[in-house]
Amino acid sequence: MTASPIIQVRTSPHVHSPRSVDIIMRNVIYALLPIAAYAVWLYGWSALVLILTTTFTCVLAEHLYCVLLHRETTVNDYSVAITGLLLGLVLPPGLPLWMGVLGSLVAVLPGKMIFGGIGHNVFNPALVGRAFLQAAFPVAISTYYPPLDAHRFLQLAASTLAWPLMRPAPDAFSAATPLAQAKFDHVFADPGGLFFGFHGGSAGETCIPLILLCGLYLIYRKFMDWRIPAAMLLGAAVTGELFHLVDPKVYPGALFVLLSGGLMLGAMFMATDPVASPVTPRGMWIYGILMGVLTVLIRFKGGLAEGVMYAILLGNSLSPLIDNLTQPRTYGERRRTDLSLSSKKAGVAQ
Repeated sequence: MTASPIIQVRTSPHVHSPRSVDIIMRNVIYALLPIAAYAVWLYGWSALVLILTTTFTCVLAEHLYCVLLHRETTVNDYSVAITGLLLGLVLPPGLPLWMGVLGSLVAVLPGKMIFGGIGHNVFNPALVGRAFLQAAFPVAISTYYPPLDAHRFLQLAASTLAWPLMRPAPDAFSAATPLAQAKFDHVFADPGGLFFGFHGGSAGETCIPLILLCGLYLIYRKFMDWRIPAAMLLGAAVTGELFHLVDPKVYPGALFVLLSGGLMLGAMFMATDPVASPVTPRGMWIYGILMGVLTVLIRFKGGLAEGVMYAILLGNSLSPLIDNLTQPRTYGERRRTDLSLSSKKAGVAQ
């Protein structure tokens, strides 16, 4: 007598992907490493030490948080390493290391773990840490160093090892970013220099083709949805071009908007945070276009030269609302408007 097959009743999901969280996060790290390496080539040991400091501090902070609360450590999913890498890339390469440590602690503890850890953070943690440093140390966060300095691999920048709450050595010098020159002096940088990152800026404002290539790798591996970066870049380009058509002497065009600042890095690696972004296709388009428009509005009409960080954080805050408004209709379910029309027809019939 043959035994009857055993039927197992389980809750969804019934089909599981072989890709776990740690595999996805490891691939994001692989995509960020070439960008970090290019930043080190541009800015030397100061950029390398800063990126290593923010990454190590983020990992250590999350591990100690889990140990103190008697939880199993969550650093093995590699998400906190991405936070540290991104934070190091969005900071000026000569930022004092103690500020990098402080920003890392804010990124991990209030920015991520206080919400419940991975899968629960409302905002991109790296940008939370960067926003804190922007508010607490506006001078240091806006002090940029020119790339390809002849001594970048012979010594650290004078400000890198500055003591906490002390002014950096007087030989530190800064360079105006293309965004600051465009906003305050109406001088637009050469697109070639912007294309390859040969200008002052954050460590991650580097080679545009490299950032695109690394982002396309994640899209090809299906670790990132292409709609969000495409929508953000489209929204920024169209808005920038409209301003340029109104007054071309004051506002740069779409090409400058796309190549300057941290827009490309933000669109590819921070706006696409799977936890803080919408999940519906239509919601992704709305979310991305909104952030692109906000980026240009802050750049052109706000008090800051750069607007990517605040645009993404504002987009993160609106993500649940966008998801709620763009949920697809369940098969067989009638829309609310259909129900209201049916009730009106029933009233007329009576």
